[in-house]
Amino acid sequence: MKKVVVLGGGGFIGGHLAKRLKDDGNQVTVCDIKDHEYWDSNTICDKFIVGDLRDPSIVSSVISTDTDEVYQLAADMGGAGYLFTGDNDANVMHNSSLINLNVIHECTKKLVKKVFYSSSACVYPEHNQLDPNNPNCEESSVYPASPDSEYGWEKLYSERLFLAFNKNYGIDVRIGRFHNIFGPMGTWSGGKEKVPAAICRKTAEASNSVEVWGDGLQTRSFLYIDECVEAVIKLMESDFMGPVNIGSQEMVSINELAQMVIDISGKDISIQNIQGQTFVDKYGFNCPEGVRGRNSDNRLYKEKIGWAVSQPLRIGLEQTYRWINQEVNSPRH
Repeated sequence: MKKVVVLGGGGFIGGHLAKRLKDDGNQVTVCDIKDHEYWDSNTICDKFIVGDLRDPSIVSSVISTDTDEVYQLAADMGGAGYLFTGDNDANVMHNSSLINLNVIHECTKKLVKKVFYSSSACVYPEHNQLDPNNPNCEESSVYPASPDSEYGWEKLYSERLFLAFNKNYGIDVRIGRFHNIFGPMGTWSGGKEKVPAAICRKTAEASNSVEVWGDGLQTRSFLYIDECVEAVIKLMESDFMGPVNIGSQEMVSINELAQMVIDISGKDISIQNIQGQTFVDKYGFNCPEGVRGRNSDNRLYKEKIGWAVSQPLRIGLEQTYRWINQEVNSPRH
């Protein structure tokens, strides 16, 4: 049994990761600025601390000298409607940078054995993702750096921060670049939800059509949450530091994703594309399209760790749509 701390465990990926680590027999402490929205804390951890990780004293109280592993997933983030309008850039960079500075400093002071940092596919240069059919997200392509958002710049800076502490202080770090993780028990409304959750919600609510931001020809790959958690744990168990992609190589257009969800729902509805940065959807959100193409390149992960994604996108979407449809139609909503 290891003594494990999951920072950001009140969020979607962090909650699933904490639950898996607890189910595997570890002693798990979670810290987040909020409780988990869907899970009772006893389900995902042995101890849940509500605290602001921008405060060094909170970080110091959460990470003890006998901590074996820290998983750092806490960040100021959300979906495209939150990250790519430009309205939240200063907060995203300030809040996440403070958290990461506090965390890696405290882990070094407390001699934590191993630290995982959750980076993002948003670190990759925008110019490598202009062709929706041939995006380049190979790990080495990240430099010369030119991310498409301030969120991506902050993630890239924080990668360098963790690697610098490894180089200068010898702390054992692992860095995974997440590519569009989705599944149940996560945000599905309010502007911070990711694309699969938004499409599932819109489909569950729809009677005539589903709005898709942009022309729908932009491409992405999406990784189901259980696969993501497995990949993180295997990376931590390996001797490979990273950074390495954690994602699926099953690339689809956003219109194809939407049609897949519509087919799962069994509804006779259409797709309505809303184009342009200045357009506003029926929920009042600006409609940024993001890069034209993005797909995880998993060759390095397979070479270094020997694991690959096991299930197709549709299976995860079926589980996610079923859960979000229940949430949409729940009396509490």
